[in-house]
Amino acid sequence: QVRLVESGGGLVEAGGSLRLSCAASGRTAKWSTMGWFRQAPGKEREFVARVSWNGANTAYADSVRGRFTISTDNAKNTVFLQMSSLKLEDTAVYYCAASSVYDLRTKEECEYWGQGTQVTVSS
Repeated sequence: QVRLVESGGGLVEAGGSLRLSCAASGRTAKWSTMGWFRQAPGKEREFVARVSWNGANTAYADSVRGRFTISTDNAKNTVFLQMSSLKLEDTAVYYCAASSVYDLRTKEECEYWGQGTQVTVSS
């Protein structure tokens, strides 16, 4: 079992920044890839970024590439999502996920989920 707890969401003005954290506990070694997904009201949950625990294997959705950065702190079993130049369309609930799939890209490939953290970008 893996437990994922997100934090760091909130209200931010367009153009601002936020850093999300995902603290993982349990049998994390088996789940080699960590991902961030997001879900806006009335929309499907979509891939945002992924990373392996060694910090490699990063990938981003086209909509966030160049603005978001995913990283890990192995000592603290924590995954971060640094979000900059935020746009109104980044407003969503952001979820952390654990997967055994190396090239994680879809929600169906995730085995564990956090409870989500709300990010709201205002004009």
